[in-house]
Amino acid sequence: MKITIITLGSTGDVYPYVGLGLGLQASGHSVRLATNARFEKFILQRGLGFSPMGDDRQSVTAPGTGGSSLSFLRQCVEFGKTKMRQLFIDGQKACQDADAIIYSTTGYFIGYHIAEMRGIPFYGAFLQPIDSTGAFASAFFPEFPSWLKVGRASYNRLTHFLTTQVPWQLLRPSINQYRQEIFDLPPLSFPGPFQRIYQEHRPVLYGYSPAILPKPFDWGNWIHVTGYWQLVRESGWTPPNKLVDFLNSGRKPVYVGFGSTTTSNPEEITELVLNALTKAKQRGILLTGWGGLSQADSSDDVLVVDAVPHDWLFPQMAAVVHHGGAGTMAVGLRAGIPTVTIPFFADQFFWGRRVYELGVGPLPIPRKQLSVDRLANAMRAAIIDTEMRSRAMALGQRLRAEDGVAEAVRAFHKHLGEDWSTSFCRQFAVSSGI
Repeated sequence: MKITIITLGSTGDVYPYVGLGLGLQASGHSVRLATNARFEKFILQRGLGFSPMGDDRQSVTAPGTGGSSLSFLRQCVEFGKTKMRQLFIDGQKACQDADAIIYSTTGYFIGYHIAEMRGIPFYGAFLQPIDSTGAFASAFFPEFPSWLKVGRASYNRLTHFLTTQVPWQLLRPSINQYRQEIFDLPPLSFPGPFQRIYQEHRPVLYGYSPAILPKPFDWGNWIHVTGYWQLVRESGWTPPNKLVDFLNSGRKPVYVGFGSTTTSNPEEITELVLNALTKAKQRGILLTGWGGLSQADSSDDVLVVDAVPHDWLFPQMAAVVHHGGAGTMAVGLRAGIPTVTIPFFADQFFWGRRVYELGVGPLPIPRKQLSVDRLANAMRAAIIDTEMRSRAMALGQRLRAEDGVAEAVRAFHKHLGEDWSTSFCRQFAVSSGI
């Protein structure tokens, strides 16, 4: 069958879905990724189909120094209001011959409506937990505050409700307008698609490991925590000589990089990182990314690089320091080394807390609180704490034994045999009074 996967955003929002797509394609399906144009060459080279959607979304994933989940949400909503019409049009083209649709968190408000219009099966495939549970708070909210006079489970469920309903209510006028104009669908009511999706037990695939976040007791059997969707590096890649020489010239370095997260002053944070490495007496490899770190001069103890496959680099590090993005987090934990998390916004705080709770990294340092002393101390702890290193090694072994892609493919096929499209059409006909 023909499957379209819709995901938008940064490298960390796309690469896991390339891994998932390759697994589905290996099982006999034809898979197309609908995402930002800058990934076209990479996706086609990996043998998947490609369809462009929207424009460069870097500005949305770049809330600047000290960004918060709320500022990120505001930018996403503004992006949706200005770009939603074009995304609906692009999505319709990308799915015009699809037999099933898979959509990420960033593709949620597009893929659902296309699947409804065409009456085909659809799957949520997410890197962060968004289904409601009493077991933990939403990845986009702080943990339960002790002063709050409600139960922990009630608070947790409320945060999940707000995570879905706040953006839906802000985007509802635009989405309903384009549902009618482009898809000839009736407007959705106040609760939106989420209540219907949950009531009908629409299948959901989560691309993180149950060893990092176990499946909650109150999630049904249509929700699957499959393990990380690892994208296997192409066998033809070889590291540059300067990188190999640097790795061979001394003790294992510390990796520092903030992925697609950008800051208002990358020179300042780069200087802070260099000073922290000096104070901690550690060698370092700095990845410049989209702008989280600026270009700096390499030295005997520091090497600055533009891009290196994380799955090759991380196992050779003493520790990794990063923003806590789901994709980078997965590779670092699989490598079996301690993780120092500097969360900037969104779900990065959530994953940073999980690393600390699992004992495989020090307490996260929010970007607003980052200092030379705090970062240097965290680096030292990650390197000299033998118990932390032992736990990280054991967790890495467990994660490397998982095959999240294969598990996700099995879950996909399990639900594919159920008559989702007929059920959807029946529900839609009832709700529309047909």
